[in-house]
Amino acid sequence: MTTTPASERPSLDRPTHDLPGQDRHIYERQADHVRRDHIAAAAERAFVRHGFHAATMQQVAEEAGMSAGNLYRYFPSKEALVEGICLLDQRERGAVFHALAHSGDVLGMLEAMLRDNLLCKPREKAVMFLEVAAEAGRNPRVAEMMRTNDAEVIGGLTSLIEIAKANGETAADLDPYFAARLMFNYVGGLFRRRALDERFDVEEEAAMTMALLRALFAGAISSSNPTETP
Repeated sequence: MTTTPASERPSLDRPTHDLPGQDRHIYERQADHVRRDHIAAAAERAFVRHGFHAATMQQVAEEAGMSAGNLYRYFPSKEALVEGICLLDQRERGAVFHALAHSGDVLGMLEAMLRDNLLCKPREKAVMFLEVAAEAGRNPRVAEMMRTNDAEVIGGLTSLIEIAKANGETAADLDPYFAARLMFNYVGGLFRRRALDERFDVEEEAAMTMALLRALFAGAISSSNPTETP
């Protein structure tokens, strides 16, 4: 099957009626995917800027550069936007985990990831994280999204640590699932402190976090009851 070259395809805002039928359907699905990711990223920026509960759908639409009516075609509610943000994070996290798995230095790459993607993000993003977590206490659907997201993060970390262990980067008796849960819970605490403590010292916390991870990888921290990955 032949397809229209990317250089000849119209922009997202131009009609696609001049494309062959099969190409048009493929392109429209791709364009829809791109629009959803664009809106999800804009929603996160709006939530960071205004706060999750204070931000309006109109503000999200303005951040995305579209009308509110067009926004509602893709995401009819804040709840749907949270789901879109989770899906976007999932894809971005998958790319990061893939890079980590093939780096040959999982611990060093984890340090860079923690610093760049967690500790050095604006404090407002950590505040938004807490606001969404609070919403999960009231909204069962948001709670389910967060549980799914958490399970995927722990699963990804477990796989990374298994790779590091196979490559000899960790102690031979390290329990990957225990290590992944410890990392996940510790970083969750960092997010909370980043949101609430205006004196949060990124450099100090980064050094402490890496000392913990090095001790964990070296086998100095272990579970007294080895666990099995669910």
